[in-house]
Amino acid sequence: MYLPNLRRIKNSGCAAALLLGLAAAASAETSAKKWSDIVAYPVPTAASGPYSITVGPDGALWFTEEGANNIGRITTAGVVTEYPVPTPASQPDGITAGPDGALWFTEGGVLIQGGGNNIGRITTAGAITEYPVPTANAEPSGITAGPDGALWFTEHDGNKIGRITTTGAIAEYPVPTANSGPWGIAAGPDGALWFTEYIADQIGRITTGGAITEYSVPGQSGFVGPLLITAGPDGALWFTEFDGDSIGRISIAGAVTAYPLVLFEGEPVGITAGPDGTLWFTASLGASIGRITTSGVITLYPTGKVYPWGITAGPDGNLWFAETDGNNIARAPACGLGFSAKFSNSSLMMKFDLGIDTPATFEILFHTDSGLSKQFSKDISPVVPPRAFTMTWTDIPNLGNVLVDAVLTAGPGQPICYEQNGVNTAN
Repeated sequence: MYLPNLRRIKNSGCAAALLLGLAAAASAETSAKKWSDIVAYPVPTAASGPYSITVGPDGALWFTEEGANNIGRITTAGVVTEYPVPTPASQPDGITAGPDGALWFTEGGVLIQGGGNNIGRITTAGAITEYPVPTANAEPSGITAGPDGALWFTEHDGNKIGRITTTGAIAEYPVPTANSGPWGIAAGPDGALWFTEYIADQIGRITTGGAITEYSVPGQSGFVGPLLITAGPDGALWFTEFDGDSIGRISIAGAVTAYPLVLFEGEPVGITAGPDGTLWFTASLGASIGRITTSGVITLYPTGKVYPWGITAGPDGNLWFAETDGNNIARAPACGLGFSAKFSNSSLMMKFDLGIDTPATFEILFHTDSGLSKQFSKDISPVVPPRAFTMTWTDIPNLGNVLVDAVLTAGPGQPICYEQNGVNTAN
């Protein structure tokens, strides 16, 4: 993997109150211990370096293998097929579905002799065509389908935004800020393309006519490193701040907000809009996938030491992501509770930002020295977008240290995801 220039309600048991969620929306925060039902599927080629991932027109997921010089395809059942890229050492990077029923990808391997510097097209049958980028050593990186029927891509070293038609005609537009390091790109809700400038700490906007506007991304450390970007469910663009250890949001008017991750759980990379009305991202340093609501509530789910990178919402309602070091493509449910708990004066206050795109059972469990006990259980319908609410239980006895689990299950013994907080009930 190559990434240049790295810088471093009072509860009465009333079900209606639970689902109405009349409490004020939660402020930005990160909840505690969590788990989700993550399934990993090995990529057949060793050290393939799965990198970016997208949904294809055939109902499968397509991904780039930067280390193995392949384009991969995985069905929602986990069957993987690989297709070699004709140019040796091309280092395929970004990938997206095109308007022509094919997949389009970037080849960024310009530092290796005989490397890429191409835009690639692959049919769902596996036939690949490559188109050279006019600027030498441009390092094409991110790519997305534009509203004009063309593909738009970033040139990280060329400091340009590129446009390629489905017949292969390429136009390039220089970014005004020199050496800005454009990386990720996404189509916005305003009919323009939005891109990250990794080195310049800026977000750019380019019209389909080529007019560029740039917006500064402030950071406490002075280094933000905006990396990948996606359109959110709230009409804004959301992006990862690799060096800033935060998730960023920019309105189409250019107003930027940052939501920080917990220390040592950062370096977020990929980001996508989920079917549950939230954003999902990968956190490479924390080896996690994350969920952030549009109100800023963050939950992290550990994946193991696999360096998660690209992520997308699959056609099956799950999240799919690339485990670059783990050499896997993984699947996780679009499920989260946004759970935090606090005990004070014999009262247990629990905050939630619960969301799931399928029916489930919502439960609260206590782990104490006496064992495990179920305190609450209710069947719920899908909650999209997530619902913010609180539950306050009074007159809690002294149970000592208690682990409180908030759980969503598909049935008895079938947990989908849970989040756990520890409280000390000693008065």
